[in-house]
Amino acid sequence: MLLYQHLGINEEGHLTIDGLDTAELAKEYGTPLYVLSEDRVRENCRQYTEAFRKYFPEGSEVLYAGKALCFKGIYPVIESEGLSADVVSAGEIYTALSAGFPASKLYFHGSNKTDEEIRFGLENGVGTFVVDNFAELEALDLEAGKRGAVQDILLRVTVGLDPHTLEAINTGKVDSQFGTPIETGAAMKILQEALTKKHLRVLGFHSHIGSQIFDCGPFCDQIDILLDFAAKTREKAGFTPSVLNLGGGFGVPYVASDPKADIAGNIEKIAAHLKAGLEKYGLPAPRILMEPGRSIVADACLTLYTAGGLKTIEGYRSYVTVDGGMTDNPRYALYKSAYTVLSAGRMREDADFECTVAGRCCESGDRIAENIYLPKPERGDLIAVLTTGAYNYSMASNYNRIPRPALVMLKDGKARLAVRRESFEDLIEREN
Repeated sequence: MLLYQHLGINEEGHLTIDGLDTAELAKEYGTPLYVLSEDRVRENCRQYTEAFRKYFPEGSEVLYAGKALCFKGIYPVIESEGLSADVVSAGEIYTALSAGFPASKLYFHGSNKTDEEIRFGLENGVGTFVVDNFAELEALDLEAGKRGAVQDILLRVTVGLDPHTLEAINTGKVDSQFGTPIETGAAMKILQEALTKKHLRVLGFHSHIGSQIFDCGPFCDQIDILLDFAAKTREKAGFTPSVLNLGGGFGVPYVASDPKADIAGNIEKIAAHLKAGLEKYGLPAPRILMEPGRSIVADACLTLYTAGGLKTIEGYRSYVTVDGGMTDNPRYALYKSAYTVLSAGRMREDADFECTVAGRCCESGDRIAENIYLPKPERGDLIAVLTTGAYNYSMASNYNRIPRPALVMLKDGKARLAVRRESFEDLIEREN
């Protein structure tokens, strides 16, 4: 039911996170409330960094994918754990730099970097651009040339794999808005073009095959395709990649029936597969990069809500409404994503009442979970939704003019306000 070891139940029957009572946190900071365990974030970082040091070639790097959860407070944590960072917009770059994160450790992604964003990245010394397409290649070379600079780049290629993840988060297919496909010959052409650019230095290739992958199989298939492509680029273009970026990290369980990824074990198997492939093609070992985001922050966070009304429609279902919803967690509306939902103040009571948890927005699709079991909810109950660290705060909105929640970080048994709750004044401060 609790999914993770940093969650517990205290003597009062309240849900705890890092030993802190969620009821007390809700009382102090209000709801809705994101509660993020810094210790858990660090633990998740170390699963990757320790395995990388042990199994992958020297110089390999773990990059935190900031799109999962981007706010100033996360960057000092990941930097101190030895991670670099993946950024996908000038806003994410600005956030990271504002937190003191080194620009040289930023990898700038995005399928449509504007000219302004390209200039912003160059002016601020972003270490590596991940070039998505021909138009970006030309624009980046032009802007770097104006500065007399030589910019390090990776070329994003698509490998044509379907890792059997949700369609909306499958990014490895040939038919994708991301990257340049190997299968059609376009990836070879963009490499050949990139190698002619005086102000760009091609380090290697980036590929991303999707999210919520729990085993090493799809990554091994990805490596096979990338190494075959690398052998062809050596033959046809005289280029051997010194970097291969394998994209996102592993999946996380949202409900008890979900599998749990063995991160270190998977990395060990991927590294062995890589070694065999390099020997097969006679290629030198490249630095390996991966970009975990979800598996760094998702399980480190939960969201607390206060229950409002309970409505039972005879012959149909019962709804319990909460004081948040798709404005702070749009993933159910987008993907029908499953979540573990708990009555945080009544953890020792029988969860024998079937209900659907609905949000407060004026949308029929504003749901958190359907057909789950809780102790029969009452107005004022504290409701907890687990595993909300990834793509919740980062995708939050002000739909219906609802202010976005606060976020607290927990460390050494203490809570601190990392992101304050928005006020009504915040909603209109940019308006004339």
